[in-house]
Amino acid sequence: MIELPRVMGHRGAAASAPENTLISLRTAAEQGARWVEFDVMLSGDGVPMLIHDENLRRTTGRDALVAKMPAADLRQLDAGAWFGAAFAGARIPTLEEALALLVELGVSPNLEIKPSAGADEATAIASMRVLVKHWPLDRMPVLTSSFSRKSLRAAQREAPQIPRGLLVTRPPRDWVEVAAELACSTIHIDGRRVTPQHAERIKGAGYRLAVYTVNDPVDARHLLAAGVDCIITDAPGAMIASLS
Repeated sequence: MIELPRVMGHRGAAASAPENTLISLRTAAEQGARWVEFDVMLSGDGVPMLIHDENLRRTTGRDALVAKMPAADLRQLDAGAWFGAAFAGARIPTLEEALALLVELGVSPNLEIKPSAGADEATAIASMRVLVKHWPLDRMPVLTSSFSRKSLRAAQREAPQIPRGLLVTRPPRDWVEVAAELACSTIHIDGRRVTPQHAERIKGAGYRLAVYTVNDPVDARHLLAAGVDCIITDAPGAMIASLS
């Protein structure tokens, strides 16, 4: 069973640097995070890239779909200026680039498969192939997670050795069956919706429990006291300091 950290950076350190960029991953590590979560979506030519939204507008200012642009064109976009002038020129990294940096930093990834419409299986397969090729599974733990059951199922087939996490807003009625079918190790729930009863059932069934995205240390303490294992936060440094 995978051991989750008490605090995990969300999209790197999204409160301090532009989300899903290399500078955000590095900032999370500098703040003391030993794990980071980030989102992976396929470019138009099938390259796994770190980005959350299907449309590029919010984080690059370009009104276009990630799935319609080749990786080389995505790499030319400015993914940092929207966050602050100091981050202008930050690029959308490939999954391969992100993994190389995390190995250098000694930080483990929670790779969230974030497929564009209709690309659930393709995104999972491409991501798992890159992960297996470039991640030192014998030395550092890793996790892949998704809201998409199709993606998790494809990841399970492609790389059964990679631990999986089931992402939900709140546990659906069939979560026990789904988590067992997909051989998940962790359950991830919206921190605003998790209850002590959820925590008791999930932990009692043998799963690790992570909650997202929690930025208030008071809320985090209540969740940890209720049995939550991992707080996923935009501000890992502040959260680590508050909980120490």
